[in-house]
Amino acid sequence: MQMAELRTIDGVNILDLGDAELQRANDLLERFGMRVVSIASPLLKCVLPDGGELDQRFAHDAFASKHQFADQGRLAERAVEVAHFFQARIIRVFSYWRTTEPARTWDAVARALSDLAALAKRESLIIGLENEHACNIATGAEAAQMLQLVPDEPLKLVWDPANALVAGEVPFPSGYRLLPAERIVHVHAKDCRTEGDKPEWGPLGTRHVDWKGQIEALLADGYKGAISLETHWAGPNGDKREASRICGWNLRGFVSG
Repeated sequence: MQMAELRTIDGVNILDLGDAELQRANDLLERFGMRVVSIASPLLKCVLPDGGELDQRFAHDAFASKHQFADQGRLAERAVEVAHFFQARIIRVFSYWRTTEPARTWDAVARALSDLAALAKRESLIIGLENEHACNIATGAEAAQMLQLVPDEPLKLVWDPANALVAGEVPFPSGYRLLPAERIVHVHAKDCRTEGDKPEWGPLGTRHVDWKGQIEALLADGYKGAISLETHWAGPNGDKREASRICGWNLRGFVSG
């Protein structure tokens, strides 16, 4: 592990940290020889006004962020500042909390993503749209359509197969094969099986995502980005550190195999 994706530090969202706190984080990263690949911002992880009735099937986990629609412009500016501070290329964003008719929100989502892509282009950064089961772009199929609606070069995809699985899609090979592989800039790795609409997280490579096939396909398609290990599984006896060690070991096996 040589890189980090920054989301929360000491329970505080990365965009809400002060400059001194960011410097302490940077000092720690430098001490361990790690660089920052992505700022995992909460941009567009909020309710879209007049977007329709929210889909109540999925939990709204905002990772210590309680920002609303009106905050998005300020958050975008802060995300740029933080990305430059850590010399990170990617700012991760979402597509507003999922409604019962997500396609009706796509024009608004596309406008917001286009504006963010224009900002990123001016700042020599990349906007990474994550497919998130609790947001309006949840699956590979939906991500592919949104990328067609917003062809702007600074907009790329953060591909999360497990999120697509929770949203009801077979992420690999079905969802992945719909995606323009050249626009995948980052990958999130976690694994689960679903009981109804609820994910049951577990060790990477032991649940319902075909991680072996997925990684083989990424490599065959020329993927050169990072794979970020997500810590959704609570681990044996609630030990998340041990969960990360197990999942990291499994992931290394898939990548090197």
